[in-house]
Amino acid sequence: MKIATVLRNDDYTREVELQLKEKLMAKGSMCSFVTGPDEQPDMVLSIGGDGTLLEAVHQYGIQPTYVGIHTGHLGFYADWRPDELDDFVSMLMEQKEPFIAEYPTVQCQITTCDGQVYHKWALNELVLRNASLSTLVACVYINGDELETFRGDGLIVSSPSGSTAYNKAVDGAIVHPSIEAIQLSEIASINNQAYRTINSSLVLPKHHTVELIVMNPEIMIGLDREHGVWKNVRSIICRVGQDKVKFARYKKLTFWSRVRSSFITGSR
Repeated sequence: MKIATVLRNDDYTREVELQLKEKLMAKGSMCSFVTGPDEQPDMVLSIGGDGTLLEAVHQYGIQPTYVGIHTGHLGFYADWRPDELDDFVSMLMEQKEPFIAEYPTVQCQITTCDGQVYHKWALNELVLRNASLSTLVACVYINGDELETFRGDGLIVSSPSGSTAYNKAVDGAIVHPSIEAIQLSEIASINNQAYRTINSSLVLPKHHTVELIVMNPEIMIGLDREHGVWKNVRSIICRVGQDKVKFARYKKLTFWSRVRSSFITGSR
């Protein structure tokens, strides 16, 4: 098995990686470690937090399976703690078949005013804001039908796993990853006598699209950990992605136990 590691940039995380490699070597493991995406790994170990996992997914894509080892606060995607490395190594050595959990993605098509088209995707979410401090203005269409003209701080289009991230912070719904859906949520919408929005999160099934017609000359687009200023964007179309990100689950941790430990108890 070819394994890649993606690390958070701190000494403790690098020490955990070193311990893991030493334990595998001591067990006579047939695993080999690759140094970059040019040599496609079978498994990617994300050692750090959820941000590290998002970085790993965008570095290596949808082909490998992913395993998270958290070296800080509990990560929503991570299963393992550093003090459980022996258990993890044993399961790899025994070639125990993990449960493969597949998480839907958000597929995005960004079209500029001069007709250029960019295809992007996110595991957690697309976040749209105005690039300046002024209000974001965007017309929202669902399956080609006009819903509203949004005015406010921003809009989020999240995947089911991303529903527990920024989406949850703006009171969006938590959606189980087995449901192939995207969710549109508003960030501080303006609702008064002149302007009205739905002012509620919308959960859209797989065959639906949400199109955002942008009125601002410059906008900020966030795709997971990637953020950038875009000029002269005409529209952004989002749907449930055709591809899913695969996680190797050696532990019997349900989605709802992850929700509980991440937001209520703080332990697994």
